[in-house]
Amino acid sequence: MVMDSSRRTEVQVGDASRLFDGRRLTLARQLVGLRKNALAAKIDKSATAVAAYENNTKRPAPATVAQLCLTLGVDPSFFLPGPHQPTASIATPHFRSLRSTTQLARDQAFAYGMIAGDVGAALERHVEFPESNIPRLSVDVDDETSAMPEEAARLLRKHWGIKAGPVGHLVRLAENNGIVVVFSPAQTGAVDAYSFDDGYRPTIVLNPAKEDYYRQRFDVAHEIGHLVMHVYAEPGSKVVETQAHRFAAELLLPESELRDVLPSKADWRVLAALKETYGVSIQALLYRSRSLGVMSDVTYRNAISYLSSKGWRRREPGEMPAVEQSSLYPRAIEILSGVGMNELALAKEARVTVGLFRAVTARVPVCEELFSESQVIGSQSHLEEGVIPLFRERN
Repeated sequence: MVMDSSRRTEVQVGDASRLFDGRRLTLARQLVGLRKNALAAKIDKSATAVAAYENNTKRPAPATVAQLCLTLGVDPSFFLPGPHQPTASIATPHFRSLRSTTQLARDQAFAYGMIAGDVGAALERHVEFPESNIPRLSVDVDDETSAMPEEAARLLRKHWGIKAGPVGHLVRLAENNGIVVVFSPAQTGAVDAYSFDDGYRPTIVLNPAKEDYYRQRFDVAHEIGHLVMHVYAEPGSKVVETQAHRFAAELLLPESELRDVLPSKADWRVLAALKETYGVSIQALLYRSRSLGVMSDVTYRNAISYLSSKGWRRREPGEMPAVEQSSLYPRAIEILSGVGMNELALAKEARVTVGLFRAVTARVPVCEELFSESQVIGSQSHLEEGVIPLFRERN
């Protein structure tokens, strides 16, 4: 059925005021990279008033909604309840290191993840996605010696019907089992891959800056580990991250298959062959060899030193395959465009800007910034390092 876009009506500020959802204001503010007090100063309100708007304890007047739209670069419809309603006990996203990124940058990245949920929920009104199919295994996040991470990886391989041997297209495998995989825009490149499950769909957001096929696959496996083991665990601890790393290693490099083929010495020819077969980096293979006791600590350290001396820790030798592409959202867009539903209409239905809609639904990372520096109007002195607005902010 072809959508008649002429029947769509623009939301007025008065309607947005009456139907105002404070959580949407929080999203818009975080996407721009503003703290509450900075936004308050821009709209000539108190930080307490902004907090009340976001908590839904006070409704902004139509004039205030208009100010918010101008400041945050969104239409009034953005502040209506979105198609994606997170559960009240929303799970905290798993960021790799809480010390290497600011809270503002993490908030911005997570807000982008929420936007990905809005887009998905809007698309699911018209297309059917695979059901979520992730086994949950409770892992003691205080136990550094437990073998549960490896058990969880073996459980997942069995649950998903992964045959012995190398895992194929990992992003497609995740999507076929109901996991949303998207690339973050270039502006959030300072934040590494992360994952969360907010009750809509388990989601993995990949860093667009790596452009490394082998490391991307390990990132995806790492984040799947969090979704299997750590949905409600406190993120960021060394033990939690180590457990996800061990899960990824067992998922991609099963001990039962690799123990007898991993070299005990740095045989670069053998390592290069295994890299191509299993789709992981030489560094991951060296680490796996040491962790399984095949390679000694001294041999491992010497091998890593050699990698560093050759510059291979940044870029290993050989041709770099293109990163695995996501297809869940892009394929939905292709299907819907075939029946007359265009990007603009779908973006409006998702309550997001067209730029963000395109970034979320892209098959490959969108390297261009959604707005160039010349398009961002007004002072950005409120922004911390690594935080670039995803909306066009105005004075």
